[in-house]
Amino acid sequence: MVDVSVDPLGKEHRLPESDAQKEQERLLLEAFVAKAMNEEKTLVVVMGVGFVGAAMAAVVAENPRYAVIGYQRPSTRSYWKVPWIREGRCPVESEDPDLARLISIGVAEGRLTATAHPWAIEMADIIVVDVQCDYRKNELGDCRDGEANLAPFENAMRLVGRRMARDALVLVETTVPPGTTEYVAWPILKKEFEKRPLAWQKTTPLLAHSYERVMPGRDYVASIRDYWRVVAGCTTEATAQTVSFLTSVLNTAKFPLTVLDRPLESETAKVIENSFRAVTLAFMDEWSTFCERAEVDMVKVIDAIRARPTHANLLFPGPGIGGYCLPKDGPLGMWAYKHLLGFEDGDRLFKITPAAIDINDRRGLHAAELVRDALRSLGRYVASSKVLVAGASYRQDVGDTRWSGSELIVRKLTEMGAEVTVTDPYVREWHEFTEQSSYPVNWMHRARFFRNQKALRELEVEPDVEVAVRDIDALVLAVPHRDYFTGKLEPGATVRRAQRPIAVVDCFGILDDTDIESFMELGCEVRCMGRGHVERLRRSINK
Repeated sequence: MVDVSVDPLGKEHRLPESDAQKEQERLLLEAFVAKAMNEEKTLVVVMGVGFVGAAMAAVVAENPRYAVIGYQRPSTRSYWKVPWIREGRCPVESEDPDLARLISIGVAEGRLTATAHPWAIEMADIIVVDVQCDYRKNELGDCRDGEANLAPFENAMRLVGRRMARDALVLVETTVPPGTTEYVAWPILKKEFEKRPLAWQKTTPLLAHSYERVMPGRDYVASIRDYWRVVAGCTTEATAQTVSFLTSVLNTAKFPLTVLDRPLESETAKVIENSFRAVTLAFMDEWSTFCERAEVDMVKVIDAIRARPTHANLLFPGPGIGGYCLPKDGPLGMWAYKHLLGFEDGDRLFKITPAAIDINDRRGLHAAELVRDALRSLGRYVASSKVLVAGASYRQDVGDTRWSGSELIVRKLTEMGAEVTVTDPYVREWHEFTEQSSYPVNWMHRARFFRNQKALRELEVEPDVEVAVRDIDALVLAVPHRDYFTGKLEPGATVRRAQRPIAVVDCFGILDDTDIESFMELGCEVRCMGRGHVERLRRSINK
């Protein structure tokens, strides 16, 4: 049986497993490298062309002094990215047209290609590592019961150590447990150098860490190129070379680099940065509950507080934080404290960070409770009701569904017996459901925390919310996509399409008071996360 990698359009790409296929892969690579060397370009290899690596490769390739190779290991899940990039196609679905444009231009002008052949690493002057590092949670809402999965990162570093030129720079961009660059990656490189010829044995590997702050959405490329970076090398020379490289590809004139003393500090900065965001959102969870019970509109309260400049970044918590980084970065730090730094008092030390992660991880379940209560007020049950979840992504106006709060809502309502449908203008396929036994990896999916999930493998996403609301019993507004503020969810039209009064649950302050009152006047039951003033509106209508 021939292993293939299937791209998002359904086309199969054979993995280069035979000697002939591997030789063909190398010949393509040799031609690219020969051209780069003839033009005296610096050769950059980006390991991992996913959400971060693809954008980083495209940005580096903008500079004509570089020739860039995206390296992707030949796995059934990801190899298709190699032929796509060679064809000038973007392997990451993005709302930012700049990403696809830069990849297309880079390939067309001969500055960008991709490969699955490790020979590329041997030829690289600079190796940028964007290999994922995940954190597995064994229980939903208990991040202490979990572990970091460093295996893919460690394997990548061993491959680099075995193949890299002795004077090549290795730049880790992966968010890793603090201490990983110095206490895991550097020793791996040194051990591999010891196995190589004498010239390598006498050389200290050049290794540095600089974390990205990539943000999916319309400013995807800008979040790589036009944003602040933190840099730290294992040696003075590694730091200097990293600063020189990043200065040449990023807009450091407007967004200067911050240079720290050692990678442990850079890694800690990333973990604290994202933990801070997670903690502030978890903090708002308890006040959201307060507002629901005290008949206070949290949306208006937050707007009032934001008038103070020091509090302008206060956020409404929604049904969970989602995204790749915030749900896992705090636990990576906690794990490192014990397993890399060797301290045994982590359970006593870390109180706020794990509590915040656990609160955020479970917040979506409350939305399902509100659906239950609203349907009950209409004399219906969740079981057998048709519930539409509007918004699949983890934040507004993007198609990124990783760890979204909406996933939890869908899973819990399905567990309770609801017939759940989904609409989202940015998401074509929700892989967390259609590939739920193996996505993102087979030991991390959240289906394992719920019963009655098998049917969700057939879940489809309807892009048009006006079509999706037909014949529903309940509507969950889970993500504040701009599409939902354009009149498409006008109460009268929505109820006519549903053909009955419905339960409406607003998770993100999407409905204004006029909309809420209109739904109520049409016989609907409205519940809102963090907006207890709905009860006051109901009483005023019922007078």
